[in-house]
Amino acid sequence: MFSQGLRQVTGEWLRQVLAMDGVHERFGDHAESVACITMTRAWILPMLFVFSGSALATGLIFKGSPGTAAGLLLAFLALAGVNSPLVFPKSIGAREAQRRSAVDGRPVVFWRPGCKYCIRLRIRLGSSARQLHWVDIWRDPAGAAAVRAANDGNETVPTVVVAGRPHTNPGPGWVREQLAPHT
Repeated sequence: MFSQGLRQVTGEWLRQVLAMDGVHERFGDHAESVACITMTRAWILPMLFVFSGSALATGLIFKGSPGTAAGLLLAFLALAGVNSPLVFPKSIGAREAQRRSAVDGRPVVFWRPGCKYCIRLRIRLGSSARQLHWVDIWRDPAGAAAVRAANDGNETVPTVVVAGRPHTNPGPGWVREQLAPHT
């Protein structure tokens, strides 16, 4: 009975999220499955780091090295955090990002979780990353299509769009310069 109630509450919450993101219009009855797959895929690498670090730390604890185990676990948790969607500003849909960019002139960054170049860009931009419009191409099919159109059919990220022109894997300094007039 509890699990059935939980499924109903979770299902209702997911339907509300999908309605807000516009996923339901694009995928109809399959929207919940698509959303669960994309949410799961974004968390595979971070969870792999957490589980691997936990297993290694447990082994070290049983061998009598709790200090080393704690340090190793912290390192794996840091890797999980850096590779998770949490270090990126909240993603919006490609259409909304393009609309906002047309209004405020700020660049749109297309990215995906686990991409080392996206992580590098995000970390090197620091707090100025929050001024950009971020689109997770794994959560937004329109964003993935825009990236493929800009990169000869490839989903190469990060792709930064400034004034309607795409730039594939630009340097963080160049992206920061594009923000200068808008900060």
